[in-house]
Amino acid sequence: MLIKRYVSACVFLSVLSSIVFSHASGQGVSRPKLVVGIVVDQMRWDYLYRYSPRYTTGGFKRLLNEGFSCENTLISHLPSYTAVGHSTIFTGSIPAIHGITGNDWIDQASGKSQYCTGDTTVTPVGGASPAGNMSPRHLLASTITDELRLATNFRSKVVGVSLKDRASILPAGHTPTAAFWFDDRNGVFSTSTWYMHELPEWVKRFNAENEPEKLVAGGWNTLYPITTYTESTSDNQPWEGTFPGETAPVFPHDIAGYYKLDHDNIRSSPFGNTLTLDFARAAIEGYSLGQGGTTDFLTINCASTDYVSHKYGPNSIEVEDVYLRLDKDLSSFFNYLDNKVGKGNYLVFLTADHGGSHSVDFMAAHGIPGNLVESRNFMKVLNDTLAARFGVKDLVISTMNYYLSYNQVKIRNAGLDFDQVKKASIDFLRRQPGIQYAIDVSTVASSTVPEPLKTMIINGYNYRRCGDVTFVPEPGWFDGSRKGTTHGTWNPQDTHIPLVFMGWGIHHGALNRTVHMTDIAPTVAALLHIQMPNGCVGQVIEEVVTAR
Repeated sequence: MLIKRYVSACVFLSVLSSIVFSHASGQGVSRPKLVVGIVVDQMRWDYLYRYSPRYTTGGFKRLLNEGFSCENTLISHLPSYTAVGHSTIFTGSIPAIHGITGNDWIDQASGKSQYCTGDTTVTPVGGASPAGNMSPRHLLASTITDELRLATNFRSKVVGVSLKDRASILPAGHTPTAAFWFDDRNGVFSTSTWYMHELPEWVKRFNAENEPEKLVAGGWNTLYPITTYTESTSDNQPWEGTFPGETAPVFPHDIAGYYKLDHDNIRSSPFGNTLTLDFARAAIEGYSLGQGGTTDFLTINCASTDYVSHKYGPNSIEVEDVYLRLDKDLSSFFNYLDNKVGKGNYLVFLTADHGGSHSVDFMAAHGIPGNLVESRNFMKVLNDTLAARFGVKDLVISTMNYYLSYNQVKIRNAGLDFDQVKKASIDFLRRQPGIQYAIDVSTVASSTVPEPLKTMIINGYNYRRCGDVTFVPEPGWFDGSRKGTTHGTWNPQDTHIPLVFMGWGIHHGALNRTVHMTDIAPTVAALLHIQMPNGCVGQVIEEVVTAR
């Protein structure tokens, strides 16, 4: 009898707690205690399955086994870069509207380069310039994190965490409680005066522990015997990059020594992800996220997957190892959330800002078409060609983000016909190896460019921040380096990303119809019963919401 009464009392208290929380979080609206948005940098969709035989049950497999996976999630804009992807995920918008058209872009009015989160009106807090002169000022639309703050009259706490400033700042939006990123000069997490004027005590304590140096102390060797890494090319390939001073791209990597030379080097190792998730735990503790009567939101970017792939390429043992280690880190983090917030009390979604292409020499070694579009080299030849025809030197000032940006002052002062300048540029581009399309963006809607490329170009174009002519490489071609790889193209390896929801309100399932990166924010808004971000063009993924 006593046991029955005890169980009944526990059930009653649990139900009462849920009712109280639901009432406090929105006058009867049911919401989770915490939303965690995890963006794994440069994670191709196929990585969910490629390494799955050795994933643990608590990391990626838990997401797939307990959560709802949107298997055909695509990016619908160009270029497919970090800042653009994070902005699109959290605004539900496109670069044409939210304004983040690249990690950097050319301001078309001034002709000057602008970094996506660079802001000279703010100063570093806990870090050093210029790494601390950062804010969300250039993001033109609200985020889902902003909308949660607005919906709760700013009672909800929102925190962004990443090694990268842009991947912390842009997801957290304009109004967060805080955003923190890694300062390479000092080897600490820092922020800017956009958010606060002094680091919280919990951040000071975390930084004082000097965790980065502890994480790299043992160097970087493979998690398992190197001969068992059968999903990757053998070690020491000519297309793999090296750390400064390293004679060959082989295990073990003396990451402890490289970290002492430059703290930036922790980014190109699996320990950067471990550091990020440990700091995310500290943020949950420091701000008591998920512990109050209002839904909180934590955004996390695991960036080391991007840095490692850039250095070594997707088919490297290093990339396989970093995903096997991230899987273990995620398992530990989810277990922490279960204990801290309560299983079923938090909503998590995991996605990526973009994918990644194979190294061009790896493709060549296997007979797959592809090579480099060397835009910096052909820009000089293009300018010489234009000068010979129009009599004005250096008309093209940049090929950034697969756009030609022009010196508009020179064009106006010389009285040139801009349409003729663009036409001559397009004629030149079409003769360059690896360029499949060259387009005047003012006429892209009537061009012969096929879908979905046409829509992706239109979605990515903001006339204040993009050039007037764009070019699209052939499949397997990209503008980058022979060592490692990069991303940015329209092709599936760069634009097919994972998207899995798990936890509060989510039932197990999968969806194979096409959804888009822009659909993530409105789906989260629907789950939370809050307004979509103000530039949102995405659609609610009904199968995720109705699977509750």
